[in-house]
Amino acid sequence: MNPRGTPASQQLNSEELFDLAADGSADDSLLGLLVDRFKKYHHLLQAAIYLEDDGFLKRVTEAESPRLPGLVKSPEELELAHIRLPHAVLAYEGELAPDGGAEDFILIAIAIALRVSRLGRRVKEQRFEVNYRGVELEALYDVGLAITSTLNLDQLGEEILLRAAALLDARLGALYLLQNGEYQLEQTLGGEACEKIPRDDPRIEHLLRDRLPEDQQLLPGASYLLAVPIETEGESRGLLVVGDKESRQGVGPFQTADRRNLALFANQAAIALENAQLHRQALEKERLEKELELAADIQGRLLPTVVPMVDGYELIGWSRSARLVGGDYYNFLPMPAGNLGVVVADVSGKGMPAALMVSTLHSALGLLLDRVDIGADLISRLNRHIAISSAPNKFITLLIVELDSEQATLKYVNAGHNPALLVRQSGGVQKLETTGMPLGIFENSLYEADSTHMDPGDLLFMYSDGITEAESPEDEEFGMGRLIDLLRRHQEQTLTELVQTVDERVTAFAAGRSQGDDQTVLTVRRLLDTS
Repeated sequence: MNPRGTPASQQLNSEELFDLAADGSADDSLLGLLVDRFKKYHHLLQAAIYLEDDGFLKRVTEAESPRLPGLVKSPEELELAHIRLPHAVLAYEGELAPDGGAEDFILIAIAIALRVSRLGRRVKEQRFEVNYRGVELEALYDVGLAITSTLNLDQLGEEILLRAAALLDARLGALYLLQNGEYQLEQTLGGEACEKIPRDDPRIEHLLRDRLPEDQQLLPGASYLLAVPIETEGESRGLLVVGDKESRQGVGPFQTADRRNLALFANQAAIALENAQLHRQALEKERLEKELELAADIQGRLLPTVVPMVDGYELIGWSRSARLVGGDYYNFLPMPAGNLGVVVADVSGKGMPAALMVSTLHSALGLLLDRVDIGADLISRLNRHIAISSAPNKFITLLIVELDSEQATLKYVNAGHNPALLVRQSGGVQKLETTGMPLGIFENSLYEADSTHMDPGDLLFMYSDGITEAESPEDEEFGMGRLIDLLRRHQEQTLTELVQTVDERVTAFAAGRSQGDDQTVLTVRRLLDTS
């Protein structure tokens, strides 16, 4: 018998404790054995260890005491005597025997076992955290594959929110994309959301620091919010917001791990969004290219494919657009009594808008020429039509000439276009200057017609400003002076050769600088009398 009358078989000695620890039993089972010995040492009715766990006391051992509750908020709820230990409580029913060495030894052993047990639990929790983290990363990887494979931008927004909500068990969500200096709502999940948020809105700063804004209208009805930025290369592209984390106990706040996971997911979402936007841009570019090709084909059909034959005269036309479609126009216009009209025009601007105005000009000119002869009245009517049907900032310069081959006369109207050059056989040059405003500026503009005569060997050179305004690398324009000298020196060439020479000299002058404007040439030469 020991000093307290406890049988030797019920005593706990150091040798037995060391044996238990060596067997790897220093966990809850060891605690249970210690508590059982403590109970028997004091002849208690029941005893148990309660560990502190997230604000509660959770029973981890019991010494044949099934009546004790498993979870309490405080030791007082047990209505039992208790001894406070580090992060734990030893509760018991009965009276403790007077202090003795064995009792002290048991309490010290329980304290040590508690420490070992906590360390073991922490190791288990860390192992669980590592394993759970692996599962999280695998889930994030799967989610990333799912969203990055979606190239439809409209579907992607919905997919991102669904995946984010599933990842965090969120009840609500909203996806914002940064456009024009503010976050604009792209997609919602589970309810409504604020349509627009200024980039410097203080509510965003609150959210990114895990503080709920006082004016919480981002996700109306949400009690808890979590937001992370969507960024690519350090630049903000959007904002991902989720609300109300769901659990068996209802909705609650998001945890630190949730922010980490949502941030990782947002990185994948940023990549997916950028891929989808690039895909959309590629599709849009492809669509525009097809439309431009079609427009270029249509525009090409507006230009003449056959040069008319006029006795005693040589004619040629040539045009090259700075882009796939352009704003220059030229044409040969058969007239009554065997006369021939020639026209060169230049629409302000480039690309598709200019090409559309070229089409408008071509149609209107063709309809008017069926009823009105070339002259001031024709251009006045054409000007009114262009002014009414085009944008206020658009206009057209135009030079139209009627050639009377029998009388060798040129009747012309110049609506703000570059002056045509009539290079005489003798070397002199006459300019067919402007006789009115460009078309489309003022609806009631007035125009005048003028006329001149062509002698044998004379050359009429009509062109657009893409010729004279071609620039060298030093920003110097080719200019009318160089063009006149060029025409004089090569006046004896055939028109085909002459146009090629002009093209070569202008291109060489630009010295590799890209063509900034459309270039068009139309020439008429009265042949020398060889009879």
